Amino acid sequence: LCGTGFTRSENLKVHRRVHTGEKPFRCDICGAVFTQSGHLKSHKIKHTGEKPFSCDVCGAGFADCNDMEAHKGSHTEEKPYKCEVCGAGFVRRHRLERHKRTHTGEKPFKCDVCGAGFADQGGLGIHKMIHTGEKPYVCDVCGAGFADHIGLLTHKGTHTDDKPYKCDVC
Repeated sequence: LCGTGFTRSENLKVHRRVHTGEKPFRCDICGAVFTQSGHLKSHKIKHTGEKPFSCDVCGAGFADCNDMEAHKGSHTEEKPYKCEVCGAGFVRRHRLERHKRTHTGEKPFKCDVCGAGFADQGGLGIHKMIHTGEKPYVCDVCGAGFADHIGLLTHKGTHTDDKPYKCDVC
């Protein structure tokens, strides 16, 4: 098909999935499918809220090793991908491409149910949960479910006395 060669037959088998579209590894929580078992394993961490990778500079936690590596660049001046519009720098090219859409308003990722558009695939994935009713992020205190981790984190604040924003009227 494409002429790419491999030294191991297993690597060729995995590569062929690029051409066939085969994604044999399915998440039993949300139904997302993947070409490799390792990608499924990385994905499943998102459902648990676990962040096994931490930045050795600031301690920030990440579910994905690649996200942590990209974050580490925020502590240095190494941001080779620059936005021509505003000058913002990025460690990874795909982050620059996503950022550029904030200037153009482009939303190339469309919901096949309602047609809503999104600047990135992550936003589309979270949106689709509106249609499925899926709420994979569950509060360990009360069991309330949320479509994304931000909703869960915001909700968790209702179970604590830590309320830094006080009404200045009452």
